[in-house]
Amino acid sequence: MQNDNPLKHIPTLAMLIALSIAGAIIGIQLLCTLGITPSTSIIGALLAMLLSRLPWAAFRHYRSIHTQNLAQTVISSATFGAANSLLMPIAVPWAMGMPELILPMFCGVAAAMLLDGYLLYRLFDTRVFPAGNAWPIGVATAEAIQAGDQGGRNARLLLAGIAAGIAGAMLKIPMAAFGTAFIGNIWALSMLGLGLLLRAYAEPVAGIDLNARYVPHGVMVGAGLVALFQVARVIRAKQPDGGRAARPDREVRHALGLGAAGYLLISMLLALAGGLWSEMTLPMLLLFVLYAAFAAFAHELIVGIAAMHSGWFPAFAVALITLIVGILLGFPPLALCLLTGFTAATGPAFADMGFDLKTGFILRGHGRDLAAELHGRRIQMFAAIGAFLVAIPVVWLVHASYFAQDLLPPAARVFAKTIAAGSQANLAYTLGLWALPGAIIQLVGGPGRQLGVLLATGLLINNAGAGWALLLGIALRIYISRRWGAASRPPMEVIAAGFIAGDALASFFASVAATPGKR
Repeated sequence: MQNDNPLKHIPTLAMLIALSIAGAIIGIQLLCTLGITPSTSIIGALLAMLLSRLPWAAFRHYRSIHTQNLAQTVISSATFGAANSLLMPIAVPWAMGMPELILPMFCGVAAAMLLDGYLLYRLFDTRVFPAGNAWPIGVATAEAIQAGDQGGRNARLLLAGIAAGIAGAMLKIPMAAFGTAFIGNIWALSMLGLGLLLRAYAEPVAGIDLNARYVPHGVMVGAGLVALFQVARVIRAKQPDGGRAARPDREVRHALGLGAAGYLLISMLLALAGGLWSEMTLPMLLLFVLYAAFAAFAHELIVGIAAMHSGWFPAFAVALITLIVGILLGFPPLALCLLTGFTAATGPAFADMGFDLKTGFILRGHGRDLAAELHGRRIQMFAAIGAFLVAIPVVWLVHASYFAQDLLPPAARVFAKTIAAGSQANLAYTLGLWALPGAIIQLVGGPGRQLGVLLATGLLINNAGAGWALLLGIALRIYISRRWGAASRPPMEVIAAGFIAGDALASFFASVAATPGKR
């Protein structure tokens, strides 16, 4: 079945389209009413599993783990694409009282979303984004699909993990963070946990509000810039930096070149369609075009790196940083509005595609059959792009009714208020001051550990429980590994995947239950 193309089967194709529509609606509704976009990968996989149990010939294709992989790919792609990459960016001009910018913004971010997903497909399983790295959500989804297919001990471990994950989530324990601690890079996750605890306790213990002082933002600026230079260095290095990569370095260079050219073209079209030429001098207009393209590209890579190592992708926070830098550069509100939507649109689809491809990579045998892996990965890419194309008209058809009811993503309101507030005194100094330690930590950790980026990610998130869960999970992981050795790793990862899946299921259904009845 690996060399078959499930997209050719009409019942399967119909299911994928239906899941794409459902994913887009779920993402829009939850982002506007609760301000979150839950992972729906497990939901798609479970739906395909349930359909496969129906006693009709039309559903026999759903028994394939590769078809189930496509089901989780399309629903998660549509969810994050519709909510984070499309609706949130076009809500920014509405919140700013600039509805005339919605159409050009929508066209620009739709193109950015499609390019975003395609670039991850091109960069996955390279030395920049190795398939062998953590990608925790992808691992959890793959374990769920495999356990449902094979049964036996792993199925029992997974079900136990799911039950524990659901129970923990109901008790407000961040079980996804706890499970991730058993899968991801220990160094990277330790820095993430440290950042989470520093952010949570700096104010109650020391009376310092790190967020108000822009400490997390400065750390991310420094770490992010060093991370981009490290990516460039990895690409130019002649010797492998460790880890298996199926795609040669020229693929990375071609993909990054395509991304740079694509984002530059989109930023030019946004500037033209948005009428920036009437408000900015030629030098400032050129600066905007170059900075917007760079910011979108940097946002994509930083968000992808964070997601690969930890399962979190701080898309909103990193977009806010690019906005703050744009304010310091002196861009007018119209330009800042376009800049914010454009950069915010890149990253979520990129990171989510990485999770989906990791799931497929595991289900296809970890790349042992390279031809089958590349074939399956290409089919996944087509499925994800198809989900994005379904999400585009769905968002356009429903956005006006949501905005008319003042149902806007909270992040869009934050962006609008930040633009209205303008530059604050000493902001550049503060960012520069805290960028230095962020850069040093990132430099010391190297591209394989991403210590600075993960520390900054933790500092940007106010969640003490997740910090404690991560550190406790890491401590247990080290103890178990030393006590039972390498043989403990597979069952430990299976039950950890259950923790993540259970948390995702509980969070998803809790979100749906908490959603107001009105649209």
